[in-house]
Amino acid sequence: MGDVHHPRRGSLQYWPHARSKKHAPRIRSWTKGNEKKLLGFLGYKVGMTHVLIKDTNPNSHRKNMDIFTPVTVVECPPLKIYSIRYYTIDEDQALKLTGEVFAKKLDKELDRKTNTPKKDGKAPERFDEVRVVVYTQPKFTSLGKKKPDMIEICIGGSLNDANAYAQSLLDKEIKISDVFKNNQFVDVHAVTKGKGFCGVTKRVHPKRLQHKSEKGVRGIGTMGSWHPNRVLYTVAQAGKWGYHLRTEYNKVSVKVGNKPEEVNPKGGFINYGEVKSDYILVKGSIPGATKRPVAITEASRAHKKLYQSNISYTSLESKQR
Repeated sequence: MGDVHHPRRGSLQYWPHARSKKHAPRIRSWTKGNEKKLLGFLGYKVGMTHVLIKDTNPNSHRKNMDIFTPVTVVECPPLKIYSIRYYTIDEDQALKLTGEVFAKKLDKELDRKTNTPKKDGKAPERFDEVRVVVYTQPKFTSLGKKKPDMIEICIGGSLNDANAYAQSLLDKEIKISDVFKNNQFVDVHAVTKGKGFCGVTKRVHPKRLQHKSEKGVRGIGTMGSWHPNRVLYTVAQAGKWGYHLRTEYNKVSVKVGNKPEEVNPKGGFINYGEVKSDYILVKGSIPGATKRPVAITEASRAHKKLYQSNISYTSLESKQR
């Protein structure tokens, strides 16, 4: 009799299944470009709707046809600069914070998030990278909260241009239209929905056992071999699931708009309300629950060509996603 082929059950694509430490997403790496601008933006997930997009690809069999396209609405109220951070690269090729310059005019709502600095700070003479810490203004949305969310964003262009551009942004508002444009690839970073304590079948998706199994069907048949005499981390087990930090690459920004009445359905979006500020439409669904902060950055794996598309708002329908 030949050996029985029994591959492991479940997926190790994301491991460990650790829950996020913060509500706002964390961006691990940046793709710097030659354009002098911020490389990301922070908004709030509203919900889903759909638009009709005319296919302008000359090689498509649906050329010049109106295509039903689901999109996610992300409300993006203007951002403000909290501080400019200067980093140097140490001997371990890691970034080390060497200086920080704070904005002079900070909103009073920022005291709910962090301690307001008493000094403006000073920029160092030598630095290898410049980043800015921005905070949102949820008071301009339908969220019903005042506490802002903060995130660190990198700046494109050369080092001197990035420093000069960061200095020019102090005490000013940054709009989503200053960062992104229509019909471009973007990456979306968000914390997914929390599912609480889940069984092994829902959490890791192993194959169900046969119906005559002795100790249940929705489980695993063995916790491992006798030696090594411990349960390995690769064994699928029950536990908390969801609320993970995830990144979706090469999403398409269908439209960056500043007229909320174009996307607001009658009665507002489910579990959110009406959009009151600038917004961005992202093609397809994105991670996270409604009202959760979502970070949108420049695409790091863009490799396809996008054709200009005409958007028609002949039909709108909000969905809870």
